[in-house]
Amino acid sequence: MTSPPVGRRERKKAATRQSLADAALRLFLERGYDAVSIRDVAEAADVSTTTLFKHFSGKEALVFDEDSAREATLVAVVRDRAPGQSIPAALRDHFLAVRQRFAGEPAFAEFERLIAGTPVLRDYADRMWMRHRVALAAAIAAEVGAPEDDPACHALAHFALQALSLTRDVDDPARALREAFALLENGWGALRGR
Repeated sequence: MTSPPVGRRERKKAATRQSLADAALRLFLERGYDAVSIRDVAEAADVSTTTLFKHFSGKEALVFDEDSAREATLVAVVRDRAPGQSIPAALRDHFLAVRQRFAGEPAFAEFERLIAGTPVLRDYADRMWMRHRVALAAAIAAEVGAPEDDPACHALAHFALQALSLTRDVDDPARALREAFALLENGWGALRGR
């Protein structure tokens, strides 16, 4: 997780950014993503649209304001895993723990419905999530002593991140994650023999 801003100016910028993100999410949930303009969000946060664009690259970015913290967490999951724990198992356990932490929270369910029901947000979320592949692959490579551009490390990072998409629209998301990571851990040959 990133450390809190220290100086007055940084605190003020962080507060403005948070105010914008909060206003955007509230408006998107109330009215629907497509019915809310950038101007609506800026007005709700009591800032200009110019100020909004100083903090966010566009409308979709307002929904996903914790992207760098997620990447740092993924790298830490690989780097700080328990001794003897495999990288796929550490990532699986992390994803399951996050899912469990938010399960049953009405606000999170509402947020997930907003993303799932808005194609532009769903696509943006997928693109943003998959951007972490490079950092995750580098962390995996460092842990196994492989070069940073190792194709196997990049494949593991890619498929581990992509596994979360299998949890959409299924009755048992945790089972879907466990099955995907069993495949990553054991390979296709182990599953074919079941």
